[in-house]
Amino acid sequence: MAKSGLKSIAALHSGRAAVPSKRGLWQRIVDHRVLYLMFLPVIAYYVIFRYWPIVLAWIVAFKDLQLGTGVFNSEWVGFGNFRIMFEDPEIVNVLRNTVEISLLRIVVGFFPPIILAIMFHDLASSRLKKWLQSAVYIPHFFSWVIVYGIVFAFFSTGSGFVNNVLAWLGYNRFEFFLSETWFRPLLLGSALWKEIGWSTIIYLAALTTVDPQLYEAATIDGAGPMKRITAITLPSILPVITFVLCISLGNILFAGGEQILLFYNKAVLDSADVIETWVYREGLNRLQFSIGTAVGVFQSIIGMVFIISSNFIAKKYTGRGIW
Repeated sequence: MAKSGLKSIAALHSGRAAVPSKRGLWQRIVDHRVLYLMFLPVIAYYVIFRYWPIVLAWIVAFKDLQLGTGVFNSEWVGFGNFRIMFEDPEIVNVLRNTVEISLLRIVVGFFPPIILAIMFHDLASSRLKKWLQSAVYIPHFFSWVIVYGIVFAFFSTGSGFVNNVLAWLGYNRFEFFLSETWFRPLLLGSALWKEIGWSTIIYLAALTTVDPQLYEAATIDGAGPMKRITAITLPSILPVITFVLCISLGNILFAGGEQILLFYNKAVLDSADVIETWVYREGLNRLQFSIGTAVGVFQSIIGMVFIISSNFIAKKYTGRGIW
């Protein structure tokens, strides 16, 4: 018995007993073939509706797609679409606006959801907490058209609430929507109002995993609210904060084109024109689908580079990352 036990331990240390053989793997697949067959529709869905469109997009980016010819029958132009994009005289300003607005979105929209989630987590009244959460979640479900209508109702020149107040105080009415100075504050403020509540969900989920005994022990030791937040709350949700930040940096070339298309006009075009609006103007309006797809591929590549780089930096300095 002792010899057999030693042999088993030796086999475990050598790795032979821990690693299943190929025959064992296929045997398990055969034994559970019904479950694998049930999983096939899920695989088919992701292949057809998720991965195959990505393949087609990469093909179209290197072709001159024309209506009626199809993807595979279109002329192969190589990097011609990318060359057209980078030779456009407007592209430098477009890229600068895209990066600036994206970074402003990250700066303005990154910390408020964390603060709001901590405030919700520390509320003693569960009834008040549910009411406030519902109130701040609702704007997320508004379309950007509705949000633009609300902003217009407040800041329009003719009958806007803000201009009515300015006129009542004796000041002149101001063209907020025609001002390059006010365009980005209106853009960022409305985006923050719309998404701040919804963005707290992931942080609230992370806060539910924090052991309440840690807060009780810190309170007994004399730690105040701010000390408990800095010593317990923030370190506990640091992995989630790192994840959200890395994903946000991956969207550095996506500045929120749907919202900007509603808010911008010719008066603010120099500071509002971003990649998405340029693609809408040059790609869709002029039926240059290949150029628009090439821009999308370029955005995806840059986003992947930023995600990998930010993950590497986060793991190096904080020990936390996406993977």
